[in-house]
Amino acid sequence: MIPPLLKFLRCEIGAVTVDWVVLSAAVIGVGMLVLMPVAFATDSSAVVIADAIADFEIGYESD
Repeated sequence: MIPPLLKFLRCEIGAVTVDWVVLSAAVIGVGMLVLMPVAFATDSSAVVIADAIADFEIGYESD
């Protein structure tokens, strides 16, 4: 039972795939960490802009 297990552990076929999966997961994780503060800042800025736009009069009154 031990020799097939050792053979499996020493086998390097598929190691590149594992590297790419780990690298992809790391890139996605870092992207999510960077995106969260940007998303919250954009949302709060959108609320401030919407409040400012709501105060403007649209059109004009005729006399």
